[in-house]
Amino acid sequence: MVSLFMSFGRSFLFVSILFWSFDMPAQHRSLPKNYQGHHTRPIGYTDLNGKPGFKMAIKEHQGRWYLYVAHFWHQGWSVVDVTNPDQPQVVKFIPGPDNTATWQIDISGDRMITGLEHRTKFPNFGGDSTRHQPEGVIIWDISNPLEPRQLGTFKTQGTGTHRNFYGGGDYMHLAAGMPGYTGNIYIVVNISDSSNPVEAGRWWVKEQKGGTDKELSLHGPPFVVENTAYLPYGSAGLIILDISDLKNIREIGRLDFSPPFHGQLGVHGVVPVPDKGIAYVNSEDISYGKGPLHFAAILDIINPSKPILLSLFPEPVPPSGSPYKNFREKGGWTGPHNMNQLQHNPSIQKQDSIFYLAHFNAGLRIYDVSDKRLPKEIGWFLPPEPKHRYGPMPAGKLVMQTEDVLVDKRGYIYLTDKNQGLWIVQHTP
Repeated sequence: MVSLFMSFGRSFLFVSILFWSFDMPAQHRSLPKNYQGHHTRPIGYTDLNGKPGFKMAIKEHQGRWYLYVAHFWHQGWSVVDVTNPDQPQVVKFIPGPDNTATWQIDISGDRMITGLEHRTKFPNFGGDSTRHQPEGVIIWDISNPLEPRQLGTFKTQGTGTHRNFYGGGDYMHLAAGMPGYTGNIYIVVNISDSSNPVEAGRWWVKEQKGGTDKELSLHGPPFVVENTAYLPYGSAGLIILDISDLKNIREIGRLDFSPPFHGQLGVHGVVPVPDKGIAYVNSEDISYGKGPLHFAAILDIINPSKPILLSLFPEPVPPSGSPYKNFREKGGWTGPHNMNQLQHNPSIQKQDSIFYLAHFNAGLRIYDVSDKRLPKEIGWFLPPEPKHRYGPMPAGKLVMQTEDVLVDKRGYIYLTDKNQGLWIVQHTP
């Protein structure tokens, strides 16, 4: 009887250990340590082969999922197979032109556009002004996701393009540095013949023509819904355009934010949801927490000629036991940066009652926006502090800087950072 009991006990112990090892997600045994979260669960990580990521886009193809990642300090784009999000694999690196910023990327169908911009346009971000700096947009065929094929290029003849929009069809919409203007202006380009892109229309704030105001610039991307373009225009606020006639683009609405909020990137991004009559906007604060308040907000755009401010998102609160009282004291850049932007992409989770925001040194923040008058934070994720500085900015203390957030329609959340790799996270309400 004792022998039988001991045998049963050993079997039970073996089965228990086996069950525990299968129950514990394998990725938790290899994730970097010292992350923190509330109602979130990290499930995957890749260091992107030592190339910190920036902007992202995604494509589902024949049952597989491919994340396209633009890089911050390296010229080019990585293709990451995220079909199994607990085992992200870098399967391709596409080198970009030297001495330029290849930060921006967008996808629709089998076409991808990638921005090229003078890196020297941004103080202390590297680049050599004495050497050639490619600029504009590269247009790609990604019908074979692992072998992108270059179709054509569009050159701005200026400083290149920052954040651009491509929602399919014959037109791409650019935030472009063009000769004769201060800052970026809005350019529409016809790419029905991708080998020969042609400008179809442009619009700018009148003070930009031959101006000197460095804070007056279209950050982009212009977000286009049918014949309406929503422009995050820095110190000029949110500008809404009628683009039904590309030869006669006209302003139909505007909402200023600067002052009281800071000016240079007063409106950094916009995600309109016209069927709900609202839009989400946010600023970008690069003052190291020294300047006026940053913000993220919900607007009423039912009447596009008179957008109305409905609410402001709550400021993130540091976790209990943090050595700083607020994130402005932490170091690095503070405040919101990017939203789950690419709503025109069918592989992206559509904006509904949950809102995702990359919040620089406060990581990922998740909000319940079912009440547009009262957004509530319901989750957050703080990646660990980085160990290695890849680039010179932000200066000062080396801290985590969450750059971009993208959420696919499966619910997986992708995060990039200036000085570390790609995190894949789930919201666990």
